[in-house]
Amino acid sequence: MKDFKQEISEYSNKDLEIRKNWYSNVAEAYNQARPRYPHQIIRRAVELAQLPPQASILEVGCGPGTATVGFAELGFSMVCLEPSPEACQLAQENCTQYANVEIQNTSFEEWELEASKFHAVLAATSFHWIPPEVGYPKAASALVDNGCLILLWNMLLEPRYEVYQELQPVYQKYAPFLARYEGREKQEDNLRGLAEIVMESGQFRDLESDHVACEVTYTTDEYLTLLNTYSQCIKLDIQNRDALFAGLREKIEEQFGGSIELFYLSACQIARKN
Repeated sequence: MKDFKQEISEYSNKDLEIRKNWYSNVAEAYNQARPRYPHQIIRRAVELAQLPPQASILEVGCGPGTATVGFAELGFSMVCLEPSPEACQLAQENCTQYANVEIQNTSFEEWELEASKFHAVLAATSFHWIPPEVGYPKAASALVDNGCLILLWNMLLEPRYEVYQELQPVYQKYAPFLARYEGREKQEDNLRGLAEIVMESGQFRDLESDHVACEVTYTTDEYLTLLNTYSQCIKLDIQNRDALFAGLREKIEEQFGGSIELFYLSACQIARKN
């Protein structure tokens, strides 16, 4: 199995144009199926970052606004960057009521740096898509003195292990590279790996983190929509994806009554600019 850091680096090593449009075809599915970030985690991030009430936040890769709304509700001024036109449109729709939020259709790499302007740079399950040699220095440059990098992570949503064992033969038949199970300990270890990447950048210090265990129930359709937003499924050819989804649908409908419980860790990591 690949080293976690090596696996993470594969995202940022893709061509910029590929990265910008990776989720474009599944933007609506992403908006529907990906879980939002718990208010507990958002408030914990704000607390650890010691954000003042009128703080300005630069969000990198906001997608359809999965985390944006949670911060906008707290009254922060936000500039949110999203390279996918489809996701950008959804973010604008989701944030219509927040006059303090500006959505820009651009990548972080192509965004014209506004140096020393923001109290926080926020990225919600997105910063691993940016080459670290670009992302961390540019984020630090955008921050005011003593400003913070706020990374939110919703880790892989998984069923209970015994449910996974029932679904695994379908994955093995049509997409064996998806037949993986992490569990809580592995997800905690992955979070430590993500924290190490931040500190290895040399741009930040005093990293603090917190996480909560979450569970959510998905219907068969919702679960398949969720899977359709994961990178490994996006890479599947249509024939294999359709066969995989048909097999999973049959299993879930017949053995689990048309719905399954999924578990994951939701986390925040806060590091202060050097």
